[in-house]
Amino acid sequence: MNRRDFLSLTAAVSLVPALARAGAMEYAPGLVTKALENGEIVFLDFKASWCSTCAAQERVINALKAENPAYDEAITFIDVDWDKHGKSELAKSLKIPRRSTLVVLKGDEELGRIVAGTSKADIQALMDTALNAASA
Repeated sequence: MNRRDFLSLTAAVSLVPALARAGAMEYAPGLVTKALENGEIVFLDFKASWCSTCAAQERVINALKAENPAYDEAITFIDVDWDKHGKSELAKSLKIPRRSTLVVLKGDEELGRIVAGTSKADIQALMDTALNAASA
């Protein structure tokens, strides 16, 4: 590998944590446990690509993140594809009833959840709960 390729690769790899923080990560088994063990506040979005309620929630979440960058800085957002992981151990352990469920976790504690709600005020309250937990 030549020096230019090495430097490009090194620069790209160094951006991965910042890029992961800037948006939601896709769920993979073990990701939530690892984030919680690292002391992170986790915001789970159980969603499906075909779900109109999920899309409405996503629009609200993105608008709130745009209004307040502190959300992305302090909270780990993880998207959980309902079609792939709706019957996973994670979904079972949290008793997730359906797609369009939003859950905030800290350590081994659930701080709040919304099921099928799209109200900006409700979603903001959940995100504020996560933000406050991050600064506590």
